[in-house]
Amino acid sequence: MNDKRIERDSMGEMQVPATALYGAQTARALQNFPISGVRFPRPFIRALGMIKERAARVNMELELLDRDRAMAIMEAAEEVIQGTLDGEFVLDIFQTGSGTSTNMNANEVIAHRASQLLEEPPEKRTVHPNDHVNLGQSSNDVIPTAMHLAAAVEIRHSLIPALFALQEALGEKAGEFDDIVKIGRTHLQDATPVRLGQVFSGYARQVALSIRRLENSLEGLLELPLGGTAVGTGINTHPRFAAKVIDGLAEVTGLPFKEAANHFEAQGARDAAVAASGALKVCATALFKIANDIRFLGSGPRCGLGELVLPPVQPGSSIMPGKVNPVMAESLMQVCAQVIGNDAAITLGGLAGNFELNVMMPVITRNLLESIALLATAGTQFTHRCVRGLEADRRRCEQTVEQSLAMCTALAPVIGYDRAAQIAKQAYALGKTVREVALEQKVLPEDELQRILDPRPMTEPGVPGKTR
Repeated sequence: MNDKRIERDSMGEMQVPATALYGAQTARALQNFPISGVRFPRPFIRALGMIKERAARVNMELELLDRDRAMAIMEAAEEVIQGTLDGEFVLDIFQTGSGTSTNMNANEVIAHRASQLLEEPPEKRTVHPNDHVNLGQSSNDVIPTAMHLAAAVEIRHSLIPALFALQEALGEKAGEFDDIVKIGRTHLQDATPVRLGQVFSGYARQVALSIRRLENSLEGLLELPLGGTAVGTGINTHPRFAAKVIDGLAEVTGLPFKEAANHFEAQGARDAAVAASGALKVCATALFKIANDIRFLGSGPRCGLGELVLPPVQPGSSIMPGKVNPVMAESLMQVCAQVIGNDAAITLGGLAGNFELNVMMPVITRNLLESIALLATAGTQFTHRCVRGLEADRRRCEQTVEQSLAMCTALAPVIGYDRAAQIAKQAYALGKTVREVALEQKVLPEDELQRILDPRPMTEPGVPGKTR
């Protein structure tokens, strides 16, 4: 028994590892939820520490907590913030739907560590997890507050900067490729010419709009439920507690957090998290399209489209020597698929707002933070290891434009749709270009034909052969 100690809670005694900082309620949850081995991510634990640190400070200022205990709690909470005590946060994501087990995990760890800092013997600990660390709080307002706090910080300080970098890189390629005319494709079939720079400008715009949607989603996350305690009424909390804690959180994060306008909405529903996940899903959809297009445009190098040359980052095959695959695009696409799956789970979680409390907060939190982290990391890697190193095969682009039957589109306003279609069919049947067949048939004077079939003007508004 030397490696165990006895801890007590309202349900009785529990054996706890002798060196653990957590107590009986955490030990019970460990027994109840050995489900997946997946724990809350670091940004959430950090957010919990921030709330507990600021709560102790405010309770001291409100003269609800004596200075010695408050300072010890604050120092212990700072260790949670810094990650020093991460090994003490041992509980599974798939636990009580309110996250009470993890809130108590934090309360017990901080209380025990605060008593150590006060140099109190184990049998005379004076810092209580509920009475002191959790003073003025409930799991029902702390856990959603930590969810919003962590998600907003990670979106603002991690994901949005990563997306800005990707947007910038795509914009640079749009400028670099602006003089390259390639064939457009609709329905996977040849369409009229487009400049490669125009294509990349579209990608850059997709990312810019994703950033805007994420910024809009922050509005809901910036409202914090703290202060509602059990059911939104604020029972057992000082009227000024929540506002003062939230002001402190805004100060340390640089984000304009504010107390929820309505605590009953803020605790009974998780709509802001669902909305943020929706913005993440749209971002994933955009990034998937960009990565997939780049993957196809770089297919080959000799038997595919081959209009882009992707930077080689690793060998592509265990059996085919010299093969190089679009691995960075594939990695990002898999991340996007995971984010879309996470959004489905978050949406289902959002449905579980039963009366005054949502009871799927841990899984919402975990999936939301995973989506943010995956998009930020994969987006950064894709930017640096793929987009910035992209090159265009100019000769290949010119060849595909000239070979395309869609070149006859420029002839249609001059010679009519039916005759242009006939030329396209003959060109296909004879294995010739539209230009070659049109010259042979003398449909127009040669100089006029060459002017109309110049692909560059086809990439701008106007009618070939008429006033542009």
